[in-house]
Parts: sequence; structure tokens; C-alpha cells
Amino acid sequence: MIGVVIPAHNEEALLAACLSAVREAAVHPGLAGEPVQIVVVLDGCTDFSGAISHGFGVDTLTLNARNVGIARAAGASHLLDAGARWLAFTDADSCVSAAWLVAQLSLGADAVCGSISVDDWSTHPPCVREYFRNHYMDAEGHRHVHGANLGVSAEAYVRAGGFPPLECREDVALVDLLIATGARIAWSAQPRVVTSARIEARARGGFGDTLAQWATG
Repeated sequence: MIGVVIPAHNEEALLAACLSAVREAAVHPGLAGEPVQIVVVLDGCTDFSGAISHGFGVDTLTLNARNVGIARAAGASHLLDAGARWLAFTDADSCVSAAWLVAQLSLGADAVCGSISVDDWSTHPPCVREYFRNHYMDAEGHRHVHGANLGVSAEAYVRAGGFPPLECREDVALVDLLIATGARIAWSAQPRVVTSARIEARARGGFGDTLAQWATG
């Protein structure tokens, strides 16, 4: 079984689109019928994120940690207990491609770090989009780490010790642990994810804050 973890904090505006995309990826013919189990980790949600998740028939976990590292780890633990051999991670403000899981698995690595593209730059000044275009490497061999586009085998994840309980850069910390434990990492642009460039960042120090720094800097 393949597991997909989606942490969410008050994501009612974008969660349905995320889940629709993941559900499409879960039935891709390239998976040859292997089941995919999806869990949304509702972390401190006070909106309708839970109701939306239930409407899609996916598993949910409820936390009040307000910590994305804890949320991702909880989702991973839930899926490992259910027998997942591969864990894929994305974010509730992101939409994966139909071939997202197939692309991760096709690379034959212990872990896959995928790149991202942005859905809409209209809330940012033109200089932010230009900075992204000029400095972001959306190609094979990049060295970006995004929790919105990350996959890892169950064996490698457990060997590395899982996500540290960090409020941001938990994805980078996990990849560092994977490298330290000898995991084979694929740095690939083949698994495609489109993510939000919203101004209201959910996690301090995350992608939204990075974009804000570019705008001022």
C-alpha cells in the first residue's frame, strides 16, 4: 500500500482541490491497482477542513500541536501502522499531478525530492515572480526540498527516525537524516506539484515567508 500524508491547518478554501488531485493520482493506471491510503492531519483546525476531508472519504487525524513536523510524523505513523511501503507527502494548498505517485516510484530511489511550480503570482509584485524564474531550478538534479512534493520508502523513513517535531524546515531536517543514514535520494522534477503563492503563510519560515522576503529584498 502507498500512503499519502496531508497536514492541514484551516485549509477549507484549498483542501478540496488538493484532495481531488491526490485522489486522481491514487487511481493512475501506472500504479497497477495498488491501493493508496490518504490521511489528512487536522492540526488546530477551527474551520470546515474536517468536514471536507470526511466528504472525500479519507482518513483524518486530529491534533492541536500547530506544528507541521508533528503533523507529518503523526500521519506517517498512522500509515506505517496500516502497512504502507511508501509514504508521499504534500500540502493542503497544493495540487499534485495525476502521475505524481507513479513518477515518485519510477525513480527507484529510497526518497524523492520533487520541485514545485506556482499557481498564481497575482498577489505578489512582479519582482518576486522574476526572482523565482531566475533562481529556482525546476529540473533534474535540483537541490530543493519541499514538504509539498516529497516521497520516501517506509524502510528509509523508519531508519532515519522520521520527521523531527519542528514548526518549519521539518522536510529539510528529514532529508538531512535520510542522507546521514545512507538513503539514495532522487532530486527530480518528474513528480509535478503546483502550490499556492498565497501571502497568508500557515507556517512561519515556510514558502510563504520566503516569497515575502523576496518581495522586500
